[in-house]
Amino acid sequence: MLAAFGFATMVAMIKLIGKDLPVSQILFVRQLSMSIMLLPFFFTNFPGALKTGSLSLQFVRIALALVAMMAGFTAVINMPLADATAIAFAKSFFVTVFAVLLLKEQVGIYRWSAVFLGFIGVLVMVRPGTDGFSIYGAMAIVGAASAGMVMVIIRKLTRVDSPSTILAYQAVGVGIVMAVPAYIQWIPPTPTQWALLAAIGIVSYFAQKANILAFSYGEASLLASLDYVRLLYATLFGWFLFNEMPSASTGVGAGIIIMAAVYTVYRERRQKQRLASDPIGRGQLNH
Repeated sequence: MLAAFGFATMVAMIKLIGKDLPVSQILFVRQLSMSIMLLPFFFTNFPGALKTGSLSLQFVRIALALVAMMAGFTAVINMPLADATAIAFAKSFFVTVFAVLLLKEQVGIYRWSAVFLGFIGVLVMVRPGTDGFSIYGAMAIVGAASAGMVMVIIRKLTRVDSPSTILAYQAVGVGIVMAVPAYIQWIPPTPTQWALLAAIGIVSYFAQKANILAFSYGEASLLASLDYVRLLYATLFGWFLFNEMPSASTGVGAGIIIMAAVYTVYRERRQKQRLASDPIGRGQLNH
């Protein structure tokens, strides 16, 4: 829940500043800020801070995180905030699919039904084949799929690496990749823009840390369903900051997605499955 609020706040700030600065620059400064906040961890744990049990997974996560952020941030800047956030909820259903394929999590007919309904909700919002469809809606879906895969990889990495190590690889890795395009497209920020860029990095750090800690204990395909409170935050931010309200199709599609997710959580409670489960106890140590 804390991660959801942090990510919603971060996205609102990115939309504010994205009208004047390129996405590559925003992303580079964001990662640089996160890296600076990780310096105490580096100094006290070097070189162990970069010791990982799966370097290949770290690199895959960096690549997918880069795609997720570039596509997702571009969609947020060019779409109403609530619309982009609602489409991004497809991430939770991608998490379920990838968790089954990669983590061998057990998902029954009820949760698969929720996944199916969730994708129907996404189609209602994106409206492919109609005049309401835009390339930015498609980018939001690409970002959601990449973010879902990142969540599942985080789940695997937490079995062999600490949350700080996982966050360090992501912060530094994406920052290094974005350094060149940010330099080419660089626009000198104003003092206000510098303050916003710094705030984006700080909020991102704590939201990422909360997200990693949550997924180190909870079942990936279930925890993702708790992220839907972000739509409320996004709607409020969109209303107060940008004078935006969700479209009718977004309201219907988001309603379908949220109902499917709430049903999933309700079903899990009925099955008396623990929200927080020990990955070692479940015998899921393969990586």
